[in-house]
Amino acid sequence: VVDGADGHHYPFNSPCADALRTARPQHVPATDGGLVQSTLAVPMVAHDTVVGLAQFARTKGSEPFGDRDRDLAVELAARAAVCIDNARLYRREHERALILQRSLLPPGDPEASGLDIACRYLPGNAATEVGGDWFDVIELPGHRTALVVGDVMGRGLRAAVAMGELRTAVRTLALLDLEPAEVLSALDEIARGLGTPGGVQQATRTARQPRDADLSEVYLATCVYAVYDSVTRRCTFANAGHLPPVLVEPGEDALMLDVPPGMPLGVGGEPFEEVEVELPEGALLALYTDGLVESRDHPLDEGLQAFVGALTDPSQPLEDVCDHVLSTLDTHHGEDDIALLMARVQGLPAESVGDWTLPREPRSVGRAREYARGQLLTWDLEPLVDTAELLVSELVTNALRYGEGEIRLRLLLDRTLVCEVWDSGLVQPRRRRARDTDEGGRGLQLVGLLSAAWGSRRTPRGKTVWFELPLPDGETGLTDPAEALLSLF
Repeated sequence: VVDGADGHHYPFNSPCADALRTARPQHVPATDGGLVQSTLAVPMVAHDTVVGLAQFARTKGSEPFGDRDRDLAVELAARAAVCIDNARLYRREHERALILQRSLLPPGDPEASGLDIACRYLPGNAATEVGGDWFDVIELPGHRTALVVGDVMGRGLRAAVAMGELRTAVRTLALLDLEPAEVLSALDEIARGLGTPGGVQQATRTARQPRDADLSEVYLATCVYAVYDSVTRRCTFANAGHLPPVLVEPGEDALMLDVPPGMPLGVGGEPFEEVEVELPEGALLALYTDGLVESRDHPLDEGLQAFVGALTDPSQPLEDVCDHVLSTLDTHHGEDDIALLMARVQGLPAESVGDWTLPREPRSVGRAREYARGQLLTWDLEPLVDTAELLVSELVTNALRYGEGEIRLRLLLDRTLVCEVWDSGLVQPRRRRARDTDEGGRGLQLVGLLSAAWGSRRTPRGKTVWFELPLPDGETGLTDPAEALLSLF
C-alpha cells in the first residue's frame, strides 16, 4: 500500500494499510521503548475516494485518543482530502488546457510566400491558469498570407477550448478568401454563439435583446487579422479590440500602426474597418498579445513604449530579434500568456511575375497559351509547359464564355507556380459532373485533375480563377494531361 506521492509503503496486514483499504480510522499499537503512546491512522477521503492517510500521535504521558478525538481527526482529514483533491483536479485541468492550447498553435516557424516569419509562445507560470492566446499563419491563393493573433478573455480550459474554436473558424473563413473585415464580422457572430446554448443561430435571434447582467457565459476575444500580398507588398488590416501592430521600416524607428481598434469579438453590433498599408522591402511587422507589454508592475503605455524601443535593430535575423525582445521586456512575470508573431517583408521579385491583359475576343485563348509557354520557358520550367498551356486555355475560355470585361492573365513563381485569370464577372465558377452525352462541362474537372489546387475568389471588380502547380523538383503526384483527358470521356 502506498501513501501519497512520496511512495511510503505499509505492510499489508498493518493498521495503516487496513485504514486505507476500509476507509476507516484505525488505532496503531505503540512500539516498546518508543516515545509515542497512542497513534491514530485516519484515511483522507474525498468524493468516496481515498487520497491519502493522516497520522495523529501522542507522546507518553498524554491521554490516549478517545472517540471525540477520533471524530475531530476524521473531520480534519476530510477537509484536507477535499483540498488535496481540488488541487489535483486543478493541476489536471491546467495540464489539459496547456496541452490543448499548444496543440492548436502552428508547429515551429511557419513558411509563407514573401515573408520571413518567426514566432514565440510563452505560457504563464504554474500558478497561473492557461489563457486563450493564439497566433496563426495561413497561406492564401495568389501567394498571399493571412497573419492572425488573438486573445480569448478568461483563463483555464474554457478559454483554451474557445480559443481552439475561434482559431478553427478563422482558418475556415480564411480559406473562403473573405476580406479581413468580413472575417472578423463572421468571427463576432461565432464568438456570440459560443456562450449561447443554441449556438450561432440562437445568438443571432437574441442579438437585439438586452443582455443579462450575468456575463459568466459570454465569450469575448480580441483579434487582429492581416492579409499580405507578396506581389504588391500591400497588407490589409482589420482589428477587433486588439493591440495595434508594430511596423519597423528599414532605417526608421519602430511605430505603432494606426489601425481602428474596433470592438472585441462577442460584443456585436459594430462593423469592423480595414486599413491597407504598403510595406517596403525589408520592413518588419510585429503582432503580439497583451501579456508581452502589460503587467502589474507597469501600465500598458509603458509596456508598449518598451516594446517599440526594443525593436532597435530589425536587420538582424528574426530569431535573434524575437530573443532580444523577450530578454529586454519583463516576460517572466507569469501573469498572462505571451504570443509574438514577427514577419519580415520579402516581396515577390518583378522577374517572378508575368502579367498580361487580353481583349475579349476568341483569339485571346491562343495568345494566353503563347504568353504562358514563353514565360515558363524563360523560368526554365519546360516540364510544366504542356499542363500549364492546357489549363490556361480552359480558364481563359471560361472567362470568355461566362465572364465579363477584359481578361487578365497572371503567372506567379515562388515555391509553386500559380496561374490566375481575372475578369469582371461576379458569377463564381462551379464544378459539375458532366454526363457521357454532354459536349461541355469538363473544363473544371480537367483543372482539378491536373493541378495541385484550384479555386476562385472575389475581387473588388469581379473574380479571379486560379490553379497551382508544384515545381518539377521531384515526384509531383499530378496526372498526365493525356491520361486526364481520356479519363473524362
